[in-house]
Amino acid sequence: MVVALVVAGRLSGLTARLDVPALRASIASAGAWGPILFVLAFCVGELVHVPGMVFVAAAAFAYGPVNGTALTYAGALASVSVTFAFIRAVGGKPLATVRWAFARRLLAHLDRRPVLTIALLRLVLWISPPVSYALALSGVRFRSYLAGSALGLAIPIPVVAYACGWLLGGRP
Repeated sequence: MVVALVVAGRLSGLTARLDVPALRASIASAGAWGPILFVLAFCVGELVHVPGMVFVAAAAFAYGPVNGTALTYAGALASVSVTFAFIRAVGGKPLATVRWAFARRLLAHLDRRPVLTIALLRLVLWISPPVSYALALSGVRFRSYLAGSALGLAIPIPVVAYACGWLLGGRP
């Protein structure tokens, strides 16, 4: 998806018209509000199913790969945490008491090793809203959820942020 968007942007000439220094100057003029608004937008985006890739690419382009990675990582942890808290508050923990044997076997991994299971889910599916929703409805504790999310996102976010920064022509 990212490659298709980059190719479309380059073929259409859109990326040639983007002025990275001007965009960064505009963001810098927002001061401390720029990153705060980014994280807030990321949190709302996760709740309404905006793909996390959009935020990774935006941060890498606007802030550069290094600062964009740090901001995206913080924003991703904040967004999956807000989603977890919101869905848990609204939906409770109905998956914690599932009686269907097949579903119980699947959830048993989460019960036995919650941090590892969540880390592996985040490593593969990273900022996926359905994963956040399902985990919020399970019996997993928030502490385990946050630790697993932090571990699982530590690899894909820097890799994707650097790739997006390179593909979009951003610089550190």
